[in-house]
Parts: sequence; C-alpha cells; structure tokens
Amino acid sequence: MTQISNAAPVSISQRILPTSAHGRHLPRGYSRQRILGLSKAKESKQVWLTSFGPKLYWGDQDMMWPISPQTLNARPTQRLMQLAASKRNFQFGTKQVNRPEFVYSCGRNSQIWEVNKSAMKATASDRSGTLAQPKQAPPQYQEHRHNHQYSCGRVSPIWKVDQAALRCPSRPRTAQLAKPKQPHPLYVPNSEVETLIKPTALTGACPERVNDLASPKSRGDGPFIDSRSPEDTIWKVQGAARAATASPRLLELSKCKGFADGYQSNRTVQWAVSRAAKKALAAARTSQLAAPIIRASMDHVQFNPDAFLVSPLAMKARCTPRLEELSHPIQR
Repeated sequence: MTQISNAAPVSISQRILPTSAHGRHLPRGYSRQRILGLSKAKESKQVWLTSFGPKLYWGDQDMMWPISPQTLNARPTQRLMQLAASKRNFQFGTKQVNRPEFVYSCGRNSQIWEVNKSAMKATASDRSGTLAQPKQAPPQYQEHRHNHQYSCGRVSPIWKVDQAALRCPSRPRTAQLAKPKQPHPLYVPNSEVETLIKPTALTGACPERVNDLASPKSRGDGPFIDSRSPEDTIWKVQGAARAATASPRLLELSKCKGFADGYQSNRTVQWAVSRAAKKALAAARTSQLAAPIIRASMDHVQFNPDAFLVSPLAMKARCTPRLEELSHPIQR
C-alpha cells in the first residue's frame, strides 16, 4: 500500500530554488548536487593498460600481494632461523639498551648517568681541585661596576641613590622636563580601518529613484544587441544615416596617407635575371681570379724533411751594420 501525504502543494519557486537544512532559500548559483560532487574523493584514472599491480588503499592492514597457503604453512630452515635471531646484547647491569628518556636530555638538574657509590665517597686529588677552580682575574683588574649594572628586568635601581636625593622635592622645571614629548598641535592621527556608520544612515530608507538608478542595466549575453535577426547589423543604423551622402571634405579626410615624392619601395629579395646576364661569358682575368688557391695538404707540410734546412743564399748573406748593432746585448 502506498501512503498518501497530506503535505501542501509545493510552489514552482520552492521547486527551483534550493533550500538549506533550516528550510531557508539559498542564493542563486548554489547547487547541492555540485557540492556533493566536489565532496567526493578523487577517482583513480588507472585503466587496465596503465595499472600495475593490485589496487591498494592507504591505512589498511592488508598485504599488497596475496600469500599462498603453502607459504603460510611452510617451515623455515635452520639457516633461516639462525639469520632471524636477534643480535646478542653485550650490555649487562646498569648499562641497558633501553635507557630512560632523561639520558640524552640537556639542562636537567639530575645526573644523566648513574654515579657509583665509591665515586661519590672518593676524595679529589690536588690536581683535580686545581683544574676545577674557575679562571681568576689578573692582579691589575679593578671591578668598577656592580654585577647587576647591566641586568634587565630588575625592580631595584642599578645605581645607589642617596637619602638626601630621595627626600628632595622636585622643582617645576624638573617636572616639566619629566613630561613626555607631546605631538604637534596640527598632528592628525591615523584613521580607523573600520568606518563607523551613523545610526541615522543605518535606519534611513532608500527612495524609489535611487533604487531605480542602482539596478543594473539588463543586457543579453555577449557584447552585442540581440536584434532577433541574423541578417541585421549588430547596432541599429537609422535610415537617414544609410541614405546619407559623404561630403567632399569627408571623402578627402577618408583618404589614406600617401608616400612622399621620390619614395622607392623596398627591393624584393628575389628578382629575375636578364637573358643577357645568363648568356654572358667571363673574361680570362675573371676566370683567373675565380680559380681557388691550391695549397699543399697538411700531411706533406707536417712531415716535410726540408722544413728546417737553410738555403745556400741565406748562408752567404751578410747582415747590415744596423742589424749587427741591434744584435749586441745591452751593457749594464
């Protein structure tokens, strides 16, 4: 059997506008289905071509790979049991592996390591007592200030004040100098970040004309006016403007700017070669200059046995008096 509800019929506005848990209408643009869709966890994009291994979940105690029953019922070998045994503990007595937390602490009043009773009853030697003494000041050192002079946060004064100075009444000049510096008379303090609105402005009613001016202009979607006809222009042009004829002055102003007299445009990158240039023959001198220089290969230059031989003419040559003069060393 179906149960017939006695609820009142729902209006169209209640069906379209979403409501919150308290029954209030939510603002436009709010979609409960969109919120529920965004609150869901991100789905994996793996497919059977890109997925490797089984599907894993974070935080569970399941194994990555299933273990066969034969592996679970198998017995380890003696060598495996020997390797699985923990390392032997060589610390006994007071030296334990699991030390208390204060062993590695710093700045504690209690000792970190336990001291033997014999060490606590022992007497320090003269050398240990000498090394334990703090560093002494030199004999010429003179302490001019008290230890608490450079202290911070003390209630008592650093310098000792005489009783006569404590009982002395203050003068008008001293009281005037003790006052803090006052701001300039024309000084204006910083304005508050929050602007306080007057109660009269809060309770004021807006006139109908202001509401009319405050309402946004209703336009369609897109930066154009929908004329309901695709053949029409975007903006409506009056018939008088369509039938108007441009004046001579308007035609003169509508002309584009021309080039100056004698202007030559840029030459094209590719130009046609004339037939006379194609049939021309180079002169003998031009062919001679166009011939490349033929040099000996590097194999013959590097392994030339006569590279360091001196020619007979160079052996019979005589240097000039000037060259002989320049070849003499400088006498110092």
